[in-house]
Amino acid sequence: MKKLLAIGVILLSFVSYAQSIDLNLNNTPVQIFFSPNGGATQAIIKEIDNANMEILVQAYSFTSAPIAKALINAKKRAVSVEVILDKSQRREKYTSATFLANSKIPTYIDDKHAIAHNKVMVIDKETVITGSFNFTKAAEEKNAENILIIKSKQLAGIYIENWYKHKQHSEGYQSRY
Repeated sequence: MKKLLAIGVILLSFVSYAQSIDLNLNNTPVQIFFSPNGGATQAIIKEIDNANMEILVQAYSFTSAPIAKALINAKKRAVSVEVILDKSQRREKYTSATFLANSKIPTYIDDKHAIAHNKVMVIDKETVITGSFNFTKAAEEKNAENILIIKSKQLAGIYIENWYKHKQHSEGYQSRY
């Protein structure tokens, strides 16, 4: 926990208009991306494309076609992919929930909270992608958002445990089409 607190303090000192920063804190590689137009979507896709075993996703808003396509391509490579989304994705006009579910990616709705506001991916039990960045086109092109890509098995384990806690109370998404 002290290590994560130190990361947070160091990250605050880097807040600027920089689009991407690479850090290695106590042998924990960290990449930071800011939007708009800071390459966050491409960085996420790169990590998905490098996945070998498993991708767990928690998202509040998920409308990014490029990220959804990358997840489907990972599934085609025999990577296990599962997604938990906020209940708002049931009624959104366009959501990747339908696209993912129709592509046989297990997709769940977490409706046990006022808002399931997570924005997390855990890849191969080692890489954590998190931050304010919603998996949307607007997050990349219009909004001021950020992501951290952290390579840490210990941190990934904490996020995986949390992901499964949320999966336990989530319902399978029923595609609208």
